[in-house]
Amino acid sequence: MRVGLFIPCYVNAIYPHVGIATYQLLTALGHDVVYPLNQTCCGQPMANAGYQYQAKNLARRFEELFEGFDVIVGPSASCVAFVKENYGNILAGEHRCQTPGRVRDVIEFLHDDLKIRSLPSHFPHRVSIHNSCHGVRELHLSTPSERNLPYRNKIRNLLELVDGIEVVEPERIDECCGFGGMYSIEEPEVSVCMGREKVKDHMSTGAAYITGSDSSCLMHMQGVIDREHYPIQTIHAIEILAANL
Repeated sequence: MRVGLFIPCYVNAIYPHVGIATYQLLTALGHDVVYPLNQTCCGQPMANAGYQYQAKNLARRFEELFEGFDVIVGPSASCVAFVKENYGNILAGEHRCQTPGRVRDVIEFLHDDLKIRSLPSHFPHRVSIHNSCHGVRELHLSTPSERNLPYRNKIRNLLELVDGIEVVEPERIDECCGFGGMYSIEEPEVSVCMGREKVKDHMSTGAAYITGSDSSCLMHMQGVIDREHYPIQTIHAIEILAANL
């Protein structure tokens, strides 16, 4: 399978090791992974701030850059969800979008498309899963707590394939961490308070790490951790799944 590797701009700038781990795991699973050069922002910050015309230019660029791949995979539930849920409307009237039907968060791809059942990874730590808002309610990586349905979690299913790991989840299982992209800029005081409470909820599990599918949420919580000197760290789920490769 020919995979186009989508690395969101903030991952590229701040967490390049997350992109590297994604590449390493997908290639180790036998796929032809290509990282198109000159990638740009997917347009989410512009669209969320009301600048849809600027987002249209970036959406058009994204469509051109990832043309011809069997699937587009990225380690960011938020950015993947934006492409999947919004490109059709942003580019309405121009052409039928191809990328929304082919883009996958890496967790979604591993769990739903590849259906992997084993990994060579070893991570001897207790980790607490952070279920990000976009991942839960737009990509269905876990069951929303407000719905009266049996609980399932794709991140947990994959992490439990890792040798030596202990997987836990906080009491408020999918409460927002307060990041919310533009929200953290427009309402910083509330955003920080939400982040602090979310980190404390994860700490109550006794975990050494907070993990999830969104580096943006993990970045927000890591900022709280660093400022408050809390005894916990964040790590993207793909780094755990790719450990020891």
